[in-house]
Amino acid sequence: MKAEASTQTQVPALLAFITQDGCSDAEFDAMALRLFEHQYAHNAPLRRFCQGRGVTPRRIRHWHEIPAVPINAFKELTLSCEPPEACARVFMTSGTTRAEVKGKHHHPNIAVWDLSMRRGFEHFFMQGLPPQVPMALLFPPEEELGNSSLGRYLSQAKRLFGAPGSGHFVSTQGMDLPGLMDFLHRAEAGSEPVALLGASYAFVHLLDALAAEGRQVKLPAGSRLLDTGGYKRQSRELALDDFYDQLSQALGLPRAHCVNMYGMTELSSQFYDAGNDTVPSVKRGMHWIRSRVVNPLTGAEMPRGQVGVLVHCDLASFNSTTTILTEDLGRAVHGGFELLGRAEGAQARGCSLAVQEFLQGARG
Repeated sequence: MKAEASTQTQVPALLAFITQDGCSDAEFDAMALRLFEHQYAHNAPLRRFCQGRGVTPRRIRHWHEIPAVPINAFKELTLSCEPPEACARVFMTSGTTRAEVKGKHHHPNIAVWDLSMRRGFEHFFMQGLPPQVPMALLFPPEEELGNSSLGRYLSQAKRLFGAPGSGHFVSTQGMDLPGLMDFLHRAEAGSEPVALLGASYAFVHLLDALAAEGRQVKLPAGSRLLDTGGYKRQSRELALDDFYDQLSQALGLPRAHCVNMYGMTELSSQFYDAGNDTVPSVKRGMHWIRSRVVNPLTGAEMPRGQVGVLVHCDLASFNSTTTILTEDLGRAVHGGFELLGRAEGAQARGCSLAVQEFLQGARG
């Protein structure tokens, strides 16, 4: 069977799995092992890496036994079951650590990514909001950034859930501050809730603009905010408590209505918290994505409450690899995990060694 045909045959079952309401541990394992078998057969770098570890589809029984691919491997190798030229979309990392090298995530059928985004966004962010809500997007539209997964995410949020009057107020040319201020003024004068969504650094620019004008806004009750992506050296950095305090004060929103979305190009799904009354908040995902916290030097799982590096198994990433080793520190807590920042010290060295091991094995 050709790789292209084989990969597309995974889509109907995966769409049905994402559409269903939840799953048992056994159902998750069954789908994870099915996708691992497919990726082992058609993703040559992943197969060579697994062979080096003595791991084959017949030797594992649970999702947490699937070898985790370090995210930096996406910068060095093509991790795709289908030929890249056959893929409908390719999302690329921002290149904040190595600007000249960008990781690439290939998507042969964007319907899976889109459904994953819609289901998670609707479940975690749209609760309590009307089905269509006026949205201000603080990030360029996907037409300007075709390889940005965040551009796709926010543009799709607007298409699916944005009421008339929604718009992007950031482009590749900068922020449309007059347009954004007009949106906020009209929202403040009304009684219907609105939603502000965008990159965390863009909200810092908005805070600075409001402070320069000596202005605060009181958004209607029920309004919500979603930030994501951190600062990426695009703005001054704020401690999390300061960031959400300032957003709450400047926009008249309770911190419980300030939601952070945690995602990455190397995944096909996102995590959310239930607001940021306290930080760090607990991040949660939908039923088709699960996480572990590990010691990157040994791969051993850390006990609940202890700090390690996050590993995510995202079944929506059916063409690349479901299981990735991030460079993010976290700890498992009841209901999800706390995100604690980038790996440093021994954890960072462990991540680097994991990359070296993967590349040596994957290249043969």
